[in-house]
Amino acid sequence: MSTFIQFIITGLRLGSVYALIALGYTMVYGIIKLINFAHGDFIMVGGYTLYFVIPIMMALGLPGWTAVIFAIVVCACVGMLVELLAYRPVRKRGTNLTALITAIAMSFVLENLAQAIPAIGPDPRIPYILFSKTFSIGGVSISEATIITVVVSAMIMIVLYLFTQKTRIGRAMRCVAEDKEAAIVMGINVNRIIITTFAIGAGLAAVASLMYISQYPKVITTMGATLGIYAFVAAVLGGIGSLPGAVLGGLIIGIVQSGANTYISSSMSDTFVYLILIIVLLIKPAGILGKNVGEKV
Repeated sequence: MSTFIQFIITGLRLGSVYALIALGYTMVYGIIKLINFAHGDFIMVGGYTLYFVIPIMMALGLPGWTAVIFAIVVCACVGMLVELLAYRPVRKRGTNLTALITAIAMSFVLENLAQAIPAIGPDPRIPYILFSKTFSIGGVSISEATIITVVVSAMIMIVLYLFTQKTRIGRAMRCVAEDKEAAIVMGINVNRIIITTFAIGAGLAAVASLMYISQYPKVITTMGATLGIYAFVAAVLGGIGSLPGAVLGGLIIGIVQSGANTYISSSMSDTFVYLILIIVLLIKPAGILGKNVGEKV
């Protein structure tokens, strides 16, 4: 029984990180129907920001986790720059295919730019370990990082949902996602909404980066590639474009991976994730919480 509880706890921890990243994917896709493959690299940007800023904050007598504030700002700025310099010109002149190719290209650009910076380079870096305490209850070990990850992720997801439902900007985001042309007629500044969405999504990636490196203390320029793929699968599984779907997909993938690692083999965990994705999409192509939308002709 303790083994079962342990794998559920581990799955929730992983799933919470995936869910945070998937929210960024699904927000951008919901607004401009673009799969932002560079989103995973925002996690890398956040990871290196934390690596450099955490020692500074601790030297100032502040908790190391406060460095996430700087990581959010840096990631948000990078996200907005990527949208302004790469995606916006392609949206105006290109097609969906060229936008997708641009997103993949931006992922490689960010990774290679990071490797070219002497202070970063291609070698992994070990950040200061945060939230290192571990509690044992009834034979089940729960780390401080796990508790904080699940709680913080749940709070952010709730706040983000309320933001999109109750605030003026959130309603404008939903309006742009529903019908961009109608939003323009209503006087909504679509470009401002899009860049705001990129900033929020990249900021979420920074928080996810803090949660991830507190559990796996290693930062490398390619760290966002694998995490980005898992988060993308989570968004598609739950229903890309749906915020609750992104959360559900992330939790499912985290629990499936944890269960496979515990009861079968760690080498098979990805296999089960993709098998579940295929099965769900065969039964419900729009994802678990996604809506089937008829194509306009």
